[in-house]
Amino acid sequence: MKKQSTDRDMIFRGRFEVIEPYLYLLPFMLGVVVFTLYPVINVVLMSFKQDYSMLTRGFSSWGFGNYQKTLTDANFWQAIRNTLRYVLLVVPISLVLALLIANFLNQKLKGSAVYQSIFFLPMVTSVTAVGLAWKFMFNNRGVINYFLSFLGVKAIPWLRSSQMGAYNMTALVIFGIWNIMPFTIILLLSGLQNIDPQYRVAAKVDAASDVRIFFRITVPLLAPTIFLVGIVNTISCFKVFSELYPLFGGNPGAMGNLYTVVYYIRTSMMTYQDYGVASAAALILFGFIAVFTFAQNGIRKITERRKVR
Repeated sequence: MKKQSTDRDMIFRGRFEVIEPYLYLLPFMLGVVVFTLYPVINVVLMSFKQDYSMLTRGFSSWGFGNYQKTLTDANFWQAIRNTLRYVLLVVPISLVLALLIANFLNQKLKGSAVYQSIFFLPMVTSVTAVGLAWKFMFNNRGVINYFLSFLGVKAIPWLRSSQMGAYNMTALVIFGIWNIMPFTIILLLSGLQNIDPQYRVAAKVDAASDVRIFFRITVPLLAPTIFLVGIVNTISCFKVFSELYPLFGGNPGAMGNLYTVVYYIRTSMMTYQDYGVASAAALILFGFIAVFTFAQNGIRKITERRKVR
């Protein structure tokens, strides 16, 4: 009897050891299913439900009417143009500036910890609160126009209706670059610190200049991190909303001409209660992000193959 009991215990322990890891993962998996997988599936289904009502969960029919309505809306195409413009300006400019700053912070200088704290401040502050601060700085009598006055530049209406909203986009891009810089610097700085210093020492022995070392050694070795940062920042910039909302008091620009895709989704959902259109726009945004991500990943693979050759 004791032997049979021992065998049963061993079998039970063996089965439990197989199941045990999944039991630890179960709470996390439940959270993923409830808060990630189900909402995604629900958004996909809502995008094909025409005249969908959130209160009654009813709809008139299945079809592509929401997509047709979205793709024929002038505000949506304005949102696409503004979002693409924002991405194409913020991502490369922030990447270049962050690379220069990260390289500076990587040097063994006195007070480097203080400099790092200064550059990382935006990460620990609320985007909305900082956006209100930038709103005051972009004011006609704000700090930015005050310093520009020393250069003989007249007060620029950054947040007002002028020149078809060109200044509005410029203000949004400046704020976006400032907001995304800390995260970019952290990733690039970690990549720089993982580069073997012997490469730099060997280049110095060959009398290579700092500029040559930076472009011929540092940047190529940092290429995987740069591509990673580019993909992450592209996804983040496509979802621009929290930078826009506080600058213009909850409006899409001074003249309503600064719609972004996420702002368009928010307006369709909250203002017009058109959840089908909002879902269709969200999936179209997902398509744009996927295309840009795959394109960047493809460029990375091509670059790596050329290095191998």
